[in-house]
Amino acid sequence: MLTRRRLAATAALLPLAATCPALAQPAIDGPVTLVVPYTPGTGHDILARLLSPFLTARLGHPVVVDNRAGASGNIGSQAVARAAPDGRTLMLQGNAFVINPGLVAQLPYDPVASFTPIIELTTAELALVVQPDLPVRDLRELIAHARANPGKLDYASPGNGTPQHLSMALFGLTAGVELNHVPYRGSAPAVQDLIGRRIALMFLPVHTALPLAQAGQIRLLAVGGEHRAAAAPDLPTIAEAGLPMPPVNLWYGLLAPAGMPAELVARLNAECNAWLREPSTRAALQAQGMVAAGGTPQAFATLISGDLQRWAKVIREAKVSAD
Repeated sequence: MLTRRRLAATAALLPLAATCPALAQPAIDGPVTLVVPYTPGTGHDILARLLSPFLTARLGHPVVVDNRAGASGNIGSQAVARAAPDGRTLMLQGNAFVINPGLVAQLPYDPVASFTPIIELTTAELALVVQPDLPVRDLRELIAHARANPGKLDYASPGNGTPQHLSMALFGLTAGVELNHVPYRGSAPAVQDLIGRRIALMFLPVHTALPLAQAGQIRLLAVGGEHRAAAAPDLPTIAEAGLPMPPVNLWYGLLAPAGMPAELVARLNAECNAWLREPSTRAALQAQGMVAAGGTPQAFATLISGDLQRWAKVIREAKVSAD
């Protein structure tokens, strides 16, 4: 009788073992491809290569970074949208993911319906900077100078439609100033022309801007985030400096194809949050100018939907085109 009771109790627990994380974790059955829709060496790529060894150890399968660059990230994104939602294909994306829909009339995927948000991984603060010969010392002086010289100040970005471009377009709309956009092929030539006094201003990641400011090559005016940057605590936010502009920064997150089972989403979200809590992870991110974000899949989905609407509005009002 005792043996039969034990067998009955064990049988009753089997369904729970299949669903309770404490008893059994949902498995990903095979190697994982982590698609980065941009070239090696970008922030997306660096972050993916920091994350992949941790996931490899925790998932029990190799997590291989696959750079599928082209068409402003659309080639790699399309490939992920078409993949099976079995956890074996993931994508590391950034702000451009929510900007492209406002620039491209017909994308080969739907940024919401084609993907499953897993987690916002990191953010990187942007600083509004000017070349040191510009006769402004703070944000109010910059706005006054731009209003007195409409259309005479050139600003740089790493390319048309980049987060830095759209952030400056939003600044111009909010401040009511007319600025000229000069797109470059990447950040390096843009920074060189800023240092060379051929460009008046731009948004730069804080960790890139700080050493240039310390060397006297540029001047920092404000940070674009909601809060002051830990690396530059004396630098005010744009809102603190007197302009009620929505916060702008860079963010990076992990997505999967649409239809990912909820238990796999929860597993990957938990593993990434655990990675972000590691002191070694935070140190590595700090070296790259990034700050750990984390959170729930729902919070990341809300960020994506909100930014899609925000940047589409900026693109319309600033008359930004894909060319």
